[in-house]
Amino acid sequence: MINIDRSFTVTSSEKSPTTTLSLSLCDQIKLPNHGSQLYLFTKTKLHPSTNILITSLSKTLSYYYPFAGRLILIKETNHFQLLCNNKGAHFLEATSDLTLNDLFATSFDSNHAVQKLLPKVNYDVPLEHVPLLVVQLTKFPCGSHTLGLALCRSVLDGFSLVNFITSWAKLAQGKILDSSLIPFLDPSHLDSKILHLPPRFQHHEFSPPPLWERCNSNTNNLYATTTLKLTKNQVNKLKNKVRGYTSFEVICGYLWRCVCKVRFDGNWNQPTRLTTLVNCRNRLNPPLPKNYFGNATFPTVTNVCSFDDVVHEPLRYVVGRVREAIEKMNDEYVRSALDYVENQKDMSLLRDRFYNFARRNGQLGGDPNLYVVGWTNFGFHESDFGWGKPDSLVTGIVDSGGIGKAFVLDDANGDGFVVTICLQPLHIEALKKLFYEDMEMISSSKL
Repeated sequence: MINIDRSFTVTSSEKSPTTTLSLSLCDQIKLPNHGSQLYLFTKTKLHPSTNILITSLSKTLSYYYPFAGRLILIKETNHFQLLCNNKGAHFLEATSDLTLNDLFATSFDSNHAVQKLLPKVNYDVPLEHVPLLVVQLTKFPCGSHTLGLALCRSVLDGFSLVNFITSWAKLAQGKILDSSLIPFLDPSHLDSKILHLPPRFQHHEFSPPPLWERCNSNTNNLYATTTLKLTKNQVNKLKNKVRGYTSFEVICGYLWRCVCKVRFDGNWNQPTRLTTLVNCRNRLNPPLPKNYFGNATFPTVTNVCSFDDVVHEPLRYVVGRVREAIEKMNDEYVRSALDYVENQKDMSLLRDRFYNFARRNGQLGGDPNLYVVGWTNFGFHESDFGWGKPDSLVTGIVDSGGIGKAFVLDDANGDGFVVTICLQPLHIEALKKLFYEDMEMISSSKL
């Protein structure tokens, strides 16, 4: 049982500008809902001070003042704007009658338990009343606690989030922010209006994804998540089979193959593609500042492949498709993508096509594709608010609406990676078995 004991509105500690910001074109393609993170602190014996967390959050919002504002929608074009009005973040203080171990029983795969520890966002109110940040601190009788965050996707990406969390943690310890953490708040750097050019490439990342070719009796809204751990040694064995690719590319390609195997319904011609996000801060010319606050990660997709290609071609083939999708994201391609977005007359149609196409076409259980978010080398596990670093980070993946979505993170102990994935329940059980069996077969083969 989780009880919400108190709630607070946390505003900026300093007087912040009252203004309306036009979000960048990269922000515009994101949904106005929230992504989630859950930090678990299981080794602490004393509960953190709620007052210190709130006071330091207030100080953090004085630097990241747009995050204390609200989104507004321009109905004519369905573009978002950000109203900097210091309406503040919401902070919830909760307690549990159970220990953290009791709540999760045997693992952290429990969707039900994770959702209880993540703050709820009320979408039944007008958009301009929805906070961009909601925090839930949950304290357990054993001294453990969790920090759950809900963060508006239209306002920031993972790289901006790292800077925000790092800043909050430093201020909670009474430290001073260095210049690298002071956010750069000019979204015009991701604007195409200066160019007035049509897109120069075919932007398949914004085209509808492949759907199931056969009527699938398992297409329903049921979902489950699981966490798959890979040691550095396991990843290196896979990398030795393909040589020259990054850990993330290899994990993506291998995961894609495993997911196609467990989803296979008898049709090897079934088309599929993989989507991932690419941080373009350093890919633009000139590059964006590292402390740019907002979305600067663009979606990219592989060429459409068949299940037969993904499963039966050598692993190098699948990993190579991932590499191609990532490498094409240079300055020219990204600028063309911005022009493509700028030329959309109705932004809501683009968002709907990108995020909801399968559901709109009756495939409630998701499509035959895989969407992978890379959070490696982000440093989330280094966030120390004064009581030590988190022991684990759980992504609130099931609230993303995506069956067939995965996160790849660094393991908290630095010995590898953690893959959290959401699929239909029957596919999850098969994946947990196949994932390690196939890895052993590939590692020991001569191919």
